[in-house]
Amino acid sequence: MSLLDVKDLRVEFSTPEGSVTAVNDLTFSLEAGQTLGIVGESGSGKSQTAFALMGLLAKNGIISGEALFNGQQVLNLPEQQLNAIRAEKISMIFQDPMTSLNPYMKVGEQLKEVLRLHKGMSNREAHVEAVRMLDAVKMPEAEKRMAMYPHEFSGGMRQRVMIAMALLCKPQLLIADEPTTALDVTVQAQIMTLLNELKSEFNTAIIMITHDLGVVAGICDKVLVMYAGRTMEYGSAKDVFYRPSHPYTEGLLKAIPRLDTEGEILPTIPGNPPNLLKLPQGCPFQERCHRVSDHCRQHTPELSTFGDQRQRACHDNFHLSGGQ
Repeated sequence: MSLLDVKDLRVEFSTPEGSVTAVNDLTFSLEAGQTLGIVGESGSGKSQTAFALMGLLAKNGIISGEALFNGQQVLNLPEQQLNAIRAEKISMIFQDPMTSLNPYMKVGEQLKEVLRLHKGMSNREAHVEAVRMLDAVKMPEAEKRMAMYPHEFSGGMRQRVMIAMALLCKPQLLIADEPTTALDVTVQAQIMTLLNELKSEFNTAIIMITHDLGVVAGICDKVLVMYAGRTMEYGSAKDVFYRPSHPYTEGLLKAIPRLDTEGEILPTIPGNPPNLLKLPQGCPFQERCHRVSDHCRQHTPELSTFGDQRQRACHDNFHLSGGQ
């Protein structure tokens, strides 16, 4: 049995304009120590997938489907049971560490509060463990940083604090929602290296949510490509990167800057993601796809399995061979 098994996950929001399906029948699995990258443009449903698993959806959100964590259904659990799981088994790193940390509390107090509340540690025990975890995430002068406020840290250092806080209770699953978006390229690389090291040290499974395929290249075992709330492609990172089977995945890969194409215009995916209130008939990617056919415009592609446990939602047989 996998650590996490998600089947037919669906997230809908009731709005004055109508019902919006942000996540549409998502299915994936994750083993202990593995990393899954969920990629796609803004509005594709990546973050709402994470919020659904964590029980953090907005009040107008409705969840259906199944998400088994160690065999236990975690969707729509009562708040008390959710708090116990979120505290000790599943942790999340949010996109903006500045808004996730309390600006009025010293960083050390915020770290110690987690351990006192969920592990029953004394203040002294919590202090020692918090410093140890700051050391684990390569925070310079960890003891000194305990007495500082969030505004005294750089963006990269704040993100390290958030990672340390997420790992304090040694969770089995860590969900990272765009953890490097606001950081410069050098710090991004440091955070990715850090997550890789922590995965090896603690055998923690990671769900990495990002719009940038380049970010997941060095850390992910599996990749799930989302568009308009749906799975477009799902498979091993190696297969997705080297043999993409969906036109949308191809477009994302071509949009990654390369060192060997200096002076060339960077390819882009034309158009914009569709309005989820008014999705077109047929494939949701049809208006931006260079391989679109009349069949694509009339029929929504089903998620099909091919090759070595790969999946994709596309009518174009050319891509069944991975674009070869």
